[in-house]
Amino acid sequence: MTKLSDSQLVILGAACERPDGAVYPVTTKLKGGAVTKVLASLINKRLIKEVRAKRDETVWRRDDEGRPLTLYATPAAYRALGIEQEASGPETEVSEKPKRTGVAKGVKAAKEKPTRTRADSKQAQLIEMLKAPKGATIDEIVAAFVWQPHTARGVIAGALKKKLGLEVTSEKVEGRGRVYRIR
Repeated sequence: MTKLSDSQLVILGAACERPDGAVYPVTTKLKGGAVTKVLASLINKRLIKEVRAKRDETVWRRDDEGRPLTLYATPAAYRALGIEQEASGPETEVSEKPKRTGVAKGVKAAKEKPTRTRADSKQAQLIEMLKAPKGATIDEIVAAFVWQPHTARGVIAGALKKKLGLEVTSEKVEGRGRVYRIR
């Protein structure tokens, strides 16, 4: 798996969540030319690619002929983030010369299939903890994953409830505190 910085993860994650895989608008706050450097590094890692920009899209740069180019996530970006895609044909490899036809086939497949959780990820392990009959407390989650309490609460509220749409319930249990469960 490719090692990515926090900024790279934020940019790729936002792009992969968009139905078309577009990198713009960039969701991270970086000063000066830092965004350009982060995007260039993602291009070098073949996680995003340049494609010809449509009329209403943000322009990344212009090619040698002056045509506007924008950026899209590649199938490798989805794999690097552990997002499975339905193959709609052969994967499009990133080439040095940008394509003029629009979004790669692998990126279009992201619209058709929702994201899934890898079986060996911390998120999957947390889901298993919460599906257990006894559930889990924030303290138990913190101990199991070496997270801060606010991280555990954020994963429950953001990734599990909002992103995955799971129904997470909580109740106060005497002697344990607040216990979270997935029904």
